[in-house]
Amino acid sequence: MIGFLIKKTFYDLWDNLFKIVLLNLGFFACSAIPIFLPRLATLFIQSAALEIALTAFGILCCTVYLSAAALTIKPVSDYSSFTFKEFLQSFKKAWPAGLVLGLIVFVIFLIMTVIIPFYLQMESPVLGLALAAIIFWTAVFAVLSIQYFFTVIARLNPSGLVKALKKCMLIAFDNTALSFFLILNNIIALVVSVFFAFMFPGPVGVLLYLDEALRLRLLKYDWLEANPNENRRKIPWDALLIEERERTGTRTFRNFIFPWKE
Repeated sequence: MIGFLIKKTFYDLWDNLFKIVLLNLGFFACSAIPIFLPRLATLFIQSAALEIALTAFGILCCTVYLSAAALTIKPVSDYSSFTFKEFLQSFKKAWPAGLVLGLIVFVIFLIMTVIIPFYLQMESPVLGLALAAIIFWTAVFAVLSIQYFFTVIARLNPSGLVKALKKCMLIAFDNTALSFFLILNNIIALVVSVFFAFMFPGPVGVLLYLDEALRLRLLKYDWLEANPNENRRKIPWDALLIEERERTGTRTFRNFIFPWKE
């Protein structure tokens, strides 16, 4: 499943390269808000509270943008495409999820930069280390879970944001190895993006990869629902992916560069 996931995601990224780059460019513009606006404000007003508030505002802008992007690129995983008109329309539906995730990301940021260091500096080193460890691993599980948040909103269309968060935790708990793999793979993807100025695959490419992963993982749950007595540790991925492999096909290097010649 993992090999096919990487292959299909790369194919879909390549087929929608221009649109993905433009969406990444938009995110790059949004990311300037939390990076530069707080520093600019401190040139005129020396206020730590203002700096934190502007950083939080910038993070919210970025997460709202990504939430709209996640809804927009869902058709790509389904062997279709999208228009930028759909991207603009998706903001109306996506902004609540973007705000919620932005707040969660900001809380995790405070945990890692403020709360954990505070506990590590307690007078009782054993107690401080124990509390810091508990909070750290709680934050790790939160990160493993919320990576699915946007794609759960886009693909499963839950009735509320709380239910979406619950689904994310259930998916992360039931697919721990996959969740760690996705985190690691997405970090590598973002490192590779540095060489392409974050235009490819970039954060939107990461969103597409997560959507592809959840879409394929749902095949597992459809199979388990149809076969409740089967061993859930032995999923017949070769059989489940037959249709997907046929639709995705294979390509040569020449086909990637000169598709009209094939």
